[in-house]
Amino acid sequence: MNMRFRASISLLAGLLALGLSTQAPAYEVHDGPTGVIKLVPEKTFKGYTLFAPTVKCTTTYLIDMNGDVVHTWKSKYPPGLYATLLPNGNLLRAAAPKDQPVKIGGAGGIIEEMDWNGNVVWSYTMLTENEIQHHCFDRMPNGNTMILGWERKTPAEFQAKGRKPGTWPEEVKIKGQAVRDFWVDFVREVDKNGKTVWEWHAWDHIGTGPDQLDINFALPTPVGPGYDSFDWSHFNTVQYLPKTDQILLNSRNFSEFYIVDKKSGKIVKRWGNPAAYGKGTRPEWYYDGTQQVFGEHNATMLPNGNVQIFDNGSERPEGNRSRVIEVDPASGKVVWQYAANGANSFFSYRQGAAERLPNGNVLVTSTHQGHLFEVTPTGEVVWEFVNPIMAGQAKPVFSDREDAVPNAHQTFTNMIHRAYRYAPDYPGLKGKDLSVKAPLLPGYPKFFEVWKPTAVK
Repeated sequence: MNMRFRASISLLAGLLALGLSTQAPAYEVHDGPTGVIKLVPEKTFKGYTLFAPTVKCTTTYLIDMNGDVVHTWKSKYPPGLYATLLPNGNLLRAAAPKDQPVKIGGAGGIIEEMDWNGNVVWSYTMLTENEIQHHCFDRMPNGNTMILGWERKTPAEFQAKGRKPGTWPEEVKIKGQAVRDFWVDFVREVDKNGKTVWEWHAWDHIGTGPDQLDINFALPTPVGPGYDSFDWSHFNTVQYLPKTDQILLNSRNFSEFYIVDKKSGKIVKRWGNPAAYGKGTRPEWYYDGTQQVFGEHNATMLPNGNVQIFDNGSERPEGNRSRVIEVDPASGKVVWQYAANGANSFFSYRQGAAERLPNGNVLVTSTHQGHLFEVTPTGEVVWEFVNPIMAGQAKPVFSDREDAVPNAHQTFTNMIHRAYRYAPDYPGLKGKDLSVKAPLLPGYPKFFEVWKPTAVK
């Protein structure tokens, strides 16, 4: 066994033995083995996990519960954050070419559908000087695709719309690129021929009151360059709700989710931050006592009508920590949560996701650590995975000393934006060869097989 891997096993095992029981939360040790580090087979939702490493990687992986690769898709482009598996067995993903008009986090530009063999069978490009696809997409029951985008607006247009003069810098640098204009969220529905059949623009819903977006609501400057100004609302979720013909949207910057009536375009429900529309105690993000979530991602409507949210908890007044919550939109109450004990339990400053599995478990994606874990309704972690694909290279040991990008957000090179679990009987997997093709880490033992809690004295 590799000596460094052995040392990492000892370190992680010792930490787990000292502070964690079988009911314990996940643990982001940042200096230990990668791959599947925990597996409780009798309590997991068995299936195959799909993920797309976001840093210098163009491959999407489908792995089994042991962390072995059963299928891959190769693209010309790195992911525009994530991919999903359609019921027809095709892969739907966002792609991020280099020639983007703005380098705001989450920018993509292309939605591509690939068959099982990796052939592109459909694509849609939203990549011009004035608009770009970003973050999220959703294939609808009618075969159309709902796409989240940004559209360019000048400072003059923003001021004419009501933005107070002098409340934004003349220029910010984002990944070395000068940004002077605002980028405002919109949603576009396109059919299989790429024809636009419906749109919703945040720009058309600026004003005051619970059904409008306040153009003067902005993040505090320390949160990050551009986030206080040009990346105004930063939506990161779009989901079509066929039962009600509504759209679920989520704004990281406003710290709210919205339910939009598709026919009228009206915001009929919002939750998360009353200060964003003048109903809080103070009109400031992060500093208001009525705020419920902090920079959240991946709002998802559950079958029971509640909304599940990955609450990043970044800049939370009592300290950074992430959680997954389930909210009853009717009452506004949090009816379930899995909360981190602290940043070392799980914490993603930016990005993150949670998927409710058919057995009631939740598959959590702690993006910045490339950390996936499955948690039961009672809070027991029954499967854990640390992505070994770091900047396109498989590594058996995760180390913040060697692989971290040094910045305040603790962004590492094995990031995963979202992951999804598919049951063996999922229609998209019917008739497919799901035999093991290769281990993610050839030549290295699996942590969950090498280390057992009973072996620790």
